[in-house]
Amino acid sequence: MLADRLTAYRELPDVVVLALPRGGVPVGFEIARALRAPFDVFIVRKLGVPGYPELAMGAIATGGMQYVDRELISALHVPEAAIKGVVQRERAELQRREKAYRGERPPLDLHGRTVILVDDGVATGASLHAAIGALQKLSPARVVVAIGVAPLSTWQDLRKQVDEVVCLLTPQEFWAVSVLYEEFPEVSDEEVCRLLEASGKLASPVASGGGGAPERHAV
Repeated sequence: MLADRLTAYRELPDVVVLALPRGGVPVGFEIARALRAPFDVFIVRKLGVPGYPELAMGAIATGGMQYVDRELISALHVPEAAIKGVVQRERAELQRREKAYRGERPPLDLHGRTVILVDDGVATGASLHAAIGALQKLSPARVVVAIGVAPLSTWQDLRKQVDEVVCLLTPQEFWAVSVLYEEFPEVSDEEVCRLLEASGKLASPVASGGGGAPERHAV
């Protein structure tokens, strides 16, 4: 359904699809396949509130980007030492995933390109905030966020940060991303690696720079 909303980007030579692992990867893979675009991951780790790990107080992303919700931290009286501990732990996991998913392959060059950033859905938007901030440092020409579901307030906030937001559902009463999916299985590291490997066959010659053998933009 998201791919149907993104058909204007099909086979354009500058388009790249990036997914937030792990849940965004199966969604991003299908979008990249429909658009015949290069595909990769953009790794972000949520910073969970100590004792309430599902509640995001911020996030870190590839490239050293860090986003922290100071208003939430202040309201919950989370000490700085606890924040630093969570950041240190999640940074180690981010580095582990970088190595596991990409190995020695370099990330895609995003300079001057149209980046479609995909996730299965968002709640607070902390992970996407960090991802968008990190992406903007890489000088893309355009950033498009594609997500399955988001609270109305989060959707409105995201629209101020990027060039376009494509979101299928924006309920005012939001409980969880999983509630709005018929199937919401947990995505493993193995599944992420399998889809990344398969994605090397997705990009068309048009998307890869013209005639002859396509360049290896996709991982």
